Amino acid sequence: MKIGVMSDTHGSLLYFEKALNILEECDVILHCGDVLYHGPRNDIPEGYNPKGLISKINEINNIIIARGNCDADVDQMVINHPIQSPYVMSQFGEVRIIMNHGYIDSKEDTIKKAKNMGADILILGHTHIKELYCDENLIILNPGSTSIPKDGTHSVAIIDIIQTEDELDMNLDLFDINTGQIIHINED
Repeated sequence: MKIGVMSDTHGSLLYFEKALNILEECDVILHCGDVLYHGPRNDIPEGYNPKGLISKINEINNIIIARGNCDADVDQMVINHPIQSPYVMSQFGEVRIIMNHGYIDSKEDTIKKAKNMGADILILGHTHIKELYCDENLIILNPGSTSIPKDGTHSVAIIDIIQTEDELDMNLDLFDINTGQIIHINED
């Protein structure tokens, strides 16, 4: 099973479509919030078209969305998929994934809650900066931002779960949505 992961589209249809090109073979897409509005602290992203993005999202049947700090009640009135908050739990075979935008609780508290919920992977957004590392047995992933990256690269992630009767294997890669290349990040 392939799971696409994105966050912080902030109303950019252009970068959402570029992200979908990378994630086109994914069975499900997880969106970690800040879907339509660019937010008062951000410049308007290239390709800003919230109405077009609404139409595109509503055409997708396999998307799960967590609520971000820029997502409002009115967004739920126009997006056909539930915008869930504060924690979104999904189970894919033996793999439990928790999504949380990451702006209310401290990162440490969010990690602790994810561990208490039995998560294998915690997906965060909000910072617009890619992260991929382990905290004990918990994988922490921030796919960065598709439209307003604060680390210089528009990005998404793909989690590839390979499960047989005897074995569970996962591959997790970050991708530059402009080039399609895998991004390698160094975590201390």
